[in-house]
Amino acid sequence: QVQLVESGGGLVQAGGSLRLSCAASGRLFTYYMGWFRQAPGKEREFVAAISRSGISTYYADSVKGRFTISRDNAKNTVYLQMNSLKPEDTAVYYCAAGNSGTYSLMKYEVDYWGQGTQVTVSS
Repeated sequence: QVQLVESGGGLVQAGGSLRLSCAASGRLFTYYMGWFRQAPGKEREFVAAISRSGISTYYADSVKGRFTISRDNAKNTVYLQMNSLKPEDTAVYYCAAGNSGTYSLMKYEVDYWGQGTQVTVSS
């Protein structure tokens, strides 16, 4: 069993930056990790994923070039650095862990979800 706890969300103006953190209770290095988000009235969508080693990363087209996912297995923590934020990035952001690979994670094959952290970008 793995527990994921997100932090770092908040209110920021358009063009600003935030860094989200996801702390895991278990052995993080055994999991593929990702971030998803859900805006009001919309379905949850994939944002970014990272391999167990941290070497390979994947992004949704909507955030490519602005967001960076990274991980520190020694600290059991995954990060999402978000730059050049836009109002359309407003959502609850969820950390996710999976055992089946990054492509599976991107297809919502998630074993564990965090509780989410709110990100609000004002125009």
